[in-house]
This record gives sequence, C-alpha cells and structure tokens, in this order.
Amino acid sequence: MKLQVKPAKLIKRYKRFLADIELPLTAQETTIHCANTGAMKGCAEPNDTVWYSTSDNLKRKYPFSWEVTQTKAQHFICVNTLRANQLVEEALNEGLISELSGFSSLQREVKYGSENSRIDFLTTYPDKPNTYIEVKSVTLLEAEHGYFPDAVTARGQKHLRELMDMVTQGYNAVLLFAVLHSGINDVAAAIHVDPVYAKLLKEAQLAGVEILAYKADFSLKAPEVNEIHIHLRNKIPFITR
Repeated sequence: MKLQVKPAKLIKRYKRFLADIELPLTAQETTIHCANTGAMKGCAEPNDTVWYSTSDNLKRKYPFSWEVTQTKAQHFICVNTLRANQLVEEALNEGLISELSGFSSLQREVKYGSENSRIDFLTTYPDKPNTYIEVKSVTLLEAEHGYFPDAVTARGQKHLRELMDMVTQGYNAVLLFAVLHSGINDVAAAIHVDPVYAKLLKEAQLAGVEILAYKADFSLKAPEVNEIHIHLRNKIPFITR
C-alpha cells in the first residue's frame, strides 16, 4: 500500500474523530479527521509528527485524514483503522500470509453468526472447509510488548463468540491481529484493559480458533515524493498469558 501524505505537528486529538495539527513552514493550525474510535494510547502525543492524506471530495468538512503517527522514538503507527482490512486483503491476495494461502475465493463483510455479525473476510478452498477471518488492528505498545484491545470492547467479545461458534459448525476460524506499530514485536491479550476479552480469547484458542499476528513494514519516502509504503508481511508471536 502506498499513501500520499504530508507531515504536520500534532497539537491534540479530541472528540474521538478530530485532531488539531500545525502545518510546517506557515505554522497554521487546522483540524483533520481521525478514523479511529480507540483510545490511541501512545499514538497521539502532542508534538508527534502526523502524516496526513488529502481528499478531493468537496463535500467533506475536513479534507485531511490522519494516516500515520511518527513518534519521538521514531516508531511509525498507522492510526487509520480503515487501513487494517485493506492491508490484510492485499497480503492475502499476494500470498504473504502462508496459513491462509491457496484460497479459491475471497469475500469481504459477509453476514454470519447468531449475533448479527459481519466477518471481515471469508475464504473458500477446494479441499478444506471455509475460513472465517476476523481482523483486529493492534497499536498499543507497553513495556516493549503489544496488546489488544486498548479499551474495553463488547464488539470484540461478540466476535470471539461468533468465531467459536463457526468452529463448532465445522468451519475454520482465524483471529488475525494486524500489527500496525513498528515498535511491537509480539502481541498478547490486554487483560489489564479488558479482562473479559482476555478470558474469551483464551477460550477461543482452546476451542480451535487460530490466532495469528502479522506486523506491518513501514517505509517513508520523503521529502522526495511524500509517500509512506506499508506492507503486512512479517509474522510475529502471539503470547498466551
């Protein structure tokens, strides 16, 4: 994935979907859209560098979108949660996730389950059961480890129950952590954030839900073209606690 971006300095994030930034050279302040409903702990510190994209849609109130944070520790974090599924789809189609390769068809946002859910991806294979793939974006880094979730998530708990139900019906089910923080090298359930989710995740793993974690590579092409290239290709450990 290639993102056309420009840099700015973060002033503050607020109201979940908005952030104020300071543009370089002119020091002008402006408001941008933030497509992230999470806590964004460690991803939105004042004076961090914001890399933002620009929309040509004249109907948008805020044409700038926050894509990536570059922290003072020089970590890159993709904070636009819409990118997680796009990166996973790209990796699936390129065969970069070996555990999920060889499918004959790939469908997005398929209705399933008894709790009125939509699975992120459904893959079908010529010689084995369908695979239901739920994607979760990981950006929380604490004490050199990555964690999910970064806030209590009733929706995430529901998804785990749905995945376990798919296994009981004879299908394959995968929870895929898309790690979008360059400083994270392993992932665990954030029991200190959402103990219910952590308990369900352990139950899901024991029930046969496969847990995978793949980390994104970031490559900054600036100031020549002001592009950030992101590719999900590196498998990292999921730590059961």
